[in-house]
Amino acid sequence: MSAEEQYIKKRKKQAKRLSGRFKLMQLFPIKENKIVVSTFEGDGGYCCNPRYIVEELQRRNRGYEIVWLTHDVSRPFPKGIKVVQDTPFHVAYHLSTAHVWIDNYRKPFGTVKRKKQLYIQTWHASMGFKAVGLYRGNLFPKIARIVSESDSALADYLVSNSQYCDLTYPKQLLYNGPTIRTGSPRVDCLINKKNELHKEIRERYGIDLQTRLVLFAPTFRGGNQTNKKQVVADIPSLDFVRLVEALRQKFGGQWKVMLRLHPQLSAKMEKMPLHEENKDLIDVSQAPDISEVMAACDLIITDYSSCAFDALFAYIPVLLYADDIQTYVENRGQLMWKKNELPFRIAENNDELIQNIDKFNPEQYVADADAFMKKHGVIEDGHASERVADVIEGYLCNQAKPEYVKKH
Repeated sequence: MSAEEQYIKKRKKQAKRLSGRFKLMQLFPIKENKIVVSTFEGDGGYCCNPRYIVEELQRRNRGYEIVWLTHDVSRPFPKGIKVVQDTPFHVAYHLSTAHVWIDNYRKPFGTVKRKKQLYIQTWHASMGFKAVGLYRGNLFPKIARIVSESDSALADYLVSNSQYCDLTYPKQLLYNGPTIRTGSPRVDCLINKKNELHKEIRERYGIDLQTRLVLFAPTFRGGNQTNKKQVVADIPSLDFVRLVEALRQKFGGQWKVMLRLHPQLSAKMEKMPLHEENKDLIDVSQAPDISEVMAACDLIITDYSSCAFDALFAYIPVLLYADDIQTYVENRGQLMWKKNELPFRIAENNDELIQNIDKFNPEQYVADADAFMKKHGVIEDGHASERVADVIEGYLCNQAKPEYVKKH
């Protein structure tokens, strides 16, 4: 038996034990107003699409009992949310007794859903660069397929922001159920709260209000993930001194760089590893949510993170820095987009990045963003959280399904 087969056998045994716990918990009734939330397999805190859906539900003040399952219960959460460590017992009990589930990742393998429960899968990337699911071809691990099929069979709705997502989700996420084309809740604050967060984030980190900010947010490297998933952080090869100087030369003003690890890395590492410290570098890896940080920034630099598309939808400038593209493709599969299909300039080294900064044209970027969104049927208008909340409340009140529910 190969190592991969042994790992799959182990995961199936774990799933069977978890399913047994779920069936035991069905002795308890479902609470009509209970909503259970989680992000990034428990590695995430109060973040991503689920955060903004919860904020909208709380704003409506309907008396919902909101439980958030996470590994680290010391993470900051607002009042009104019950934070619970995601032990197998707690997962089985709280999911079994909730009326609604909201998640941006896969439920634990072995999860059992009851009748009359609603599961809204928001996923953690609408459009993205990385090959996912069947788009990975032979690099798609067997265990990943098993877990994907299991979770997708549980979901009632998958949140979508475009015609593009509706068309790619069946192959990406092995999901053939209805989507709700609402837009991405986590993009709402990028559209609606730029001015407010511009001030709030600078005050939080002791930055002068006139200072301009660039966010560097690379994704994680996880190899081919045939067995247990690994999340790896390399020391960035980006030359931050040259970057800051190039930004000053191009756009004027004083600049600082905000550094952001992927949530599944920040759960294991305090901050981004660097060759040397720099007064112009501020690590925001432990901030609960990347969206509110992005809303305060004047430029985003990433490699393969879907945050690039989120920023695009709010017309925040984006440049790509992908210095390991060949290795990444070998491990993950071909990227979802060809270079000429993207509205972003791509650099594979520091020299190219500096050139792309120098050549950046704000007016052309906005025009390219508009053309891209129109071509792919993107709906991002700052009201996604409201639409998802409408779906949840409509379900709880037995109302008709809204028009943005798309069947496949």
